[in-house]
Amino acid sequence: MPKINGNEIRIGNVLEHNDGLWAAVKVDHVKPGKGGAFAQVEMRNLRNGSKLNERFRSADKVERVRLEQKDQQFLYETDGMLVFMDIETYEQIELPAELLGERRPFLQDGMTIKVEFHEEEALNASLPQRVICKVVETEPVVKGQTAAKSFKPAILDNGVKVMVPPFVGVDEDIVVNTESMEYSERA
Repeated sequence: MPKINGNEIRIGNVLEHNDGLWAAVKVDHVKPGKGGAFAQVEMRNLRNGSKLNERFRSADKVERVRLEQKDQQFLYETDGMLVFMDIETYEQIELPAELLGERRPFLQDGMTIKVEFHEEEALNASLPQRVICKVVETEPVVKGQTAAKSFKPAILDNGVKVMVPPFVGVDEDIVVNTESMEYSERA
């Protein structure tokens, strides 16, 4: 596995550190007035979800891990575990539902997502960036409210609240960005 300098760490990098696999969640490059520059890295453990703040100087070497991505189809949820099936081999795996966090409601039956593996161990899952949802509840259109860029609250078919433009009504399909959890466009 390749070693990288501490100042080369980027968000999303997976590092082997303290005998565990850690994903860099937040990276701040700090250059204090006195002393050398360093990277302040907030990391999340891919196995147990714990968080860690670590300071890496540019001379520090860290092991960068490459994860293998496979397409998996979501089948069902049981006892807080999400069951996925490999599209090519039809093997099934289970991942904890809390892995997706607040994005869990966007996971739909039959949806294909990317699951990241490290030596046959499933560690992480990522939803498609854009998901189509139906608006089930929102305020009616108010005429003349489109002069300025304004938004109104809407509740989607999965129970998530998002802000939508005034022209979006009930029973309309919209595209939601799963990374920012915001309205993107009409479907």
